[in-house]
Amino acid sequence: MSAVDRAFAVVEAAIAAGRIPGAVLGVLQPDGTRERRFAGAAQIDPQRAPMEMETFFDLASLTKVIFTTTIILRLVEDGWIKLDDPLTVAIPDLRQYDVAGAAERRLTFRQCLSHQTHLPAVEPLYTYGQDPATLRAFVLQREWRAGPPVYSDINFILLGIAIERLTGKPLREIELHGFAFGYEPHWCAATERCSWRGRVMRGEVHDENAFALGGASGHAGLFGNVNAILDFAGTMMGGELLRPETMAEVRTRHSPTRGLGWEIAYPGWSGGDACSADTIGHTGFTGTGLWMDFASGRAWTLLTNRVHPTRFSDSGIIPLRRMVGDILGAE
Repeated sequence: MSAVDRAFAVVEAAIAAGRIPGAVLGVLQPDGTRERRFAGAAQIDPQRAPMEMETFFDLASLTKVIFTTTIILRLVEDGWIKLDDPLTVAIPDLRQYDVAGAAERRLTFRQCLSHQTHLPAVEPLYTYGQDPATLRAFVLQREWRAGPPVYSDINFILLGIAIERLTGKPLREIELHGFAFGYEPHWCAATERCSWRGRVMRGEVHDENAFALGGASGHAGLFGNVNAILDFAGTMMGGELLRPETMAEVRTRHSPTRGLGWEIAYPGWSGGDACSADTIGHTGFTGTGLWMDFASGRAWTLLTNRVHPTRFSDSGIIPLRRMVGDILGAE
């Protein structure tokens, strides 16, 4: 049995135990070949739909790295901004009523990408209303409570607004091959039966704040399937997506756990302990993840709909991700 088969056997056991409805595993091998496996259901509530190899997933926080980080770094490469520029280069009206004293006006693109700001992890923006323009204005004008650096959705909501200002386009109109903000429901894995929206989410973004912001935000909202993600990983690792000097920045630690956008391997992380120290990765709340080991040349993505039909269950996703990474990395 190959390492991919052994890894997917662990995933199938989680499906059989009812921890997750279904999953797709994709592996890009060092020689460029691809191996893909799928099993289970794309939806079980209110009716069952089978998982398919090409099923699209709500990628959740993979949006931060696949889309937002990539677009920001391309804007840096093209000379629109510098990493150490303040966000006000793109968003001059950020905290516009306190131009002299607002800490938010001193935040840089590098700090937001690496989650080295004073901003909170998350805020229930959707509880303030559902008008996207008003919510964006609220994000920009709010005096955010200060705290130690944490992994923050707010960092990437701000970066998403910066992208819109710099490009003059809504996020959903910015093309990234194989990905989209939202997708046709029958092609998608379902996520949660949402008490706020009163329905099972399928083809619509699961994240409440991204939904209230119009379905596309810098922190969440992107949809893609295993093929698109392996394509992305191949271009990242092959040096086709970003310049070598940019990739060096991405893979340089800005904290014990993070580079620019991406996590960098550390003890106990989601990619397991068998990968090299030159591995970057990220996860998404809905049950998704992507990891790229630059030393071995291997990348893998595990896509699950672990929040379907509810997030309030023990999906075991944290140990599952690590077990898959350990099996693949030990090959």
